[in-house]
Amino acid sequence: MSERFTVSVEPGLAQEFDDFMKRKGYSNRSEAVRDLIRGALATERLDPDQDGACVGVLSYMYDHHERELSKRLTQAHHAHYNLTVTTLHMHLDHDLCVESVLLRGRASDVQAFAESVVARPGIRHGRLHRIPLEHAPEERPAAGPHHGHGHEHDR
Repeated sequence: MSERFTVSVEPGLAQEFDDFMKRKGYSNRSEAVRDLIRGALATERLDPDQDGACVGVLSYMYDHHERELSKRLTQAHHAHYNLTVTTLHMHLDHDLCVESVLLRGRASDVQAFAESVVARPGIRHGRLHRIPLEHAPEERPAAGPHHGHGHEHDR
């Protein structure tokens, strides 16, 4: 069930919003407003002061010939094994590689790890995308009786 509310905006802002909707492919204002609200709330949950749980995707490009960079990256991932879920490695050409790393943990820990990787000499480009979770891994509610397959899920 949905709750209805009304929002009044000046004509210029309404036109900008309609243009935004068209660029993004929204079919109506309600869907666009819902997504903007969800996005704002997700950003707030990732605020370092709240330090909630998140999953993250860290992607970076580097020259694998850079002095011992591959080895140092592997060591960094091992040192943060509790954050690193998996890594995808792709060779772009003779020199360049791209890695995408799936991370899970406290937002501040994920952010700090990503910044430490991207700041390393030899990393050409890097970006982290974080998605908040409702519950931290240690705070997840126990599986209910209807669940029945022996593990828990993040949301």
